[in-house]
Amino acid sequence: MPTKKKPQVTPSPERRRELLATAAEVFAAQGYNATTVRRIADAAGMLAGSLYYHFDSKESMIDEILSTFLTELWEGYDAVLAAGLAPRQTIEALVTESFREIDRHRAAVAIYQKESRQLAAQPRFQYLVDSQQKFEKAWLGTLERGVADHSFRADLDIRLTYRFVRDTVWVAASWYRPGGLHSPEEIARQYLSMVLDGIALDS
Repeated sequence: MPTKKKPQVTPSPERRRELLATAAEVFAAQGYNATTVRRIADAAGMLAGSLYYHFDSKESMIDEILSTFLTELWEGYDAVLAAGLAPRQTIEALVTESFREIDRHRAAVAIYQKESRQLAAQPRFQYLVDSQQKFEKAWLGTLERGVADHSFRADLDIRLTYRFVRDTVWVAASWYRPGGLHSPEEIARQYLSMVLDGIALDS
């Protein structure tokens, strides 16, 4: 009588998300090149061989971490850009959405900042280049609209302003911790007040 094969157990989506969250923290702290599958497995409390049951390589893990983050980011950004808001309100909404994504994906944002340039050289990660180009187009276009309709100063250097806003928002991933004193929305409000209104009182 033939022996029945044991049915293969498919890892649960919850367990996969837990492992990716652990991997993201390790990548963010150690860097992609310095991180091994064994190091991720140790952090997850499992054997390296068991981790291969879920993912075929560390490249697959970082790919899923970054693509998941960017998919969610663009769902939020696209909703803002499709809402037909005035330029200032669009900037406010984009900044707020950015801080929400830092709250949801702090480690992924840190990885993106540190590793995207290196990873983008590989065909598998072409979407990082595409996303960066789309990101730049959205922000520059909004700033240009604001100058054109006099929402923003006529002497504004559009590209310099874009780089300043981009870098000062996303660097928050290096210090922000979910569940802290301020919500993402409150941090965005304070940030926008400084950027759009300044910090000095009129003399």
